[in-house]
Amino acid sequence: MGFKEIINDFLNILPGCSREMDARVPDTFEDQDREIFDKIKDQRKYRKGFYRFTRHPLQVMIEEPITVLFISVPVALLLLIGGSASLVVSYGPDVIFMTTMIDDVVVISLLVAIVPLAILDLKEALRVSSIEASLPNFFRDVAGMNDSGMTLPHAIHIVSEGEYGALTPHIRRLDTEMSWGVPFVEAIRRFGEGVNTPLARRSADLIAHAGFAGSDVSEVLRAAAHDAYEFFNLKSERRDSMMVYTTIIVISFLVFLFVIGVLSSTFLSTMADAGEAVATSGSSQTFMGTVDLFLYNRLFSHSALIQGFFSGLTAGIMGEGRVLAGLKYSAAMVLIAWIAFRFFI
Repeated sequence: MGFKEIINDFLNILPGCSREMDARVPDTFEDQDREIFDKIKDQRKYRKGFYRFTRHPLQVMIEEPITVLFISVPVALLLLIGGSASLVVSYGPDVIFMTTMIDDVVVISLLVAIVPLAILDLKEALRVSSIEASLPNFFRDVAGMNDSGMTLPHAIHIVSEGEYGALTPHIRRLDTEMSWGVPFVEAIRRFGEGVNTPLARRSADLIAHAGFAGSDVSEVLRAAAHDAYEFFNLKSERRDSMMVYTTIIVISFLVFLFVIGVLSSTFLSTMADAGEAVATSGSSQTFMGTVDLFLYNRLFSHSALIQGFFSGLTAGIMGEGRVLAGLKYSAAMVLIAWIAFRFFI
């Protein structure tokens, strides 16, 4: 007999109760069930996607750096539109063509948009690198302790007391779950999802499938350690071999700035002075027309800013295989170009 039937029988015994109360009880239980399921559904909605971003924006931005664009891009657009409109209202439309103040607003807006993403992406890249470097050691240590006669929960508990860089909190969470009685296969899958790197997910999935099939866990852990070690080595070798091309890109940009600086400070300034001297002398001869030094410097500054931004993206693709990895180079080159033309050239 279920709980609902017991309640109904009890209500039928009471005088005066009956059909009305009997009809209300099922509705009450149904309302409670519906309320519980609605709360569960609401909580699940805030575990991923935009809803999770609205509730935990800082945590989501750290885990997924690209989401910082939801904040940085609107702020940059507001700064660009507001700053440009303010300059035009204060100084008139000529401020766009006769001064570099609009260029300053554009550069600052661009940096506001990309610098937060570049910083968070660099932080995430360092975290992933630390995890990938520590993952083989973790698997080998657990396999060695398991071979010595320890059970997997005991081996993981001993290993969790060590230091494995950014992987340490995830190992301790794995130890906690296994101490609560979570099966090893389920715990290692959660471990891979929590670490949230391609290598960790692949290794955890391999170990979970082998453990579910009843294979020797120690051998599987050693195989996963070897795979993770080879993956990390290949990635490091690629980064080291491509570092020379990244350096070439950066040096080429700096040489471009140096050549422009020399050209502007010597040849163009001399030509501008000569043109002004001929014009003021009243001579009927012409000197290749008037050299507008401000216009040339502004064109050069635009070309340097564009080259710096896209050269940085190219350096990221060549050096690390990701466009986002080049944003830190782009931000640095754009800032260097802006400072050079704003204060020195």
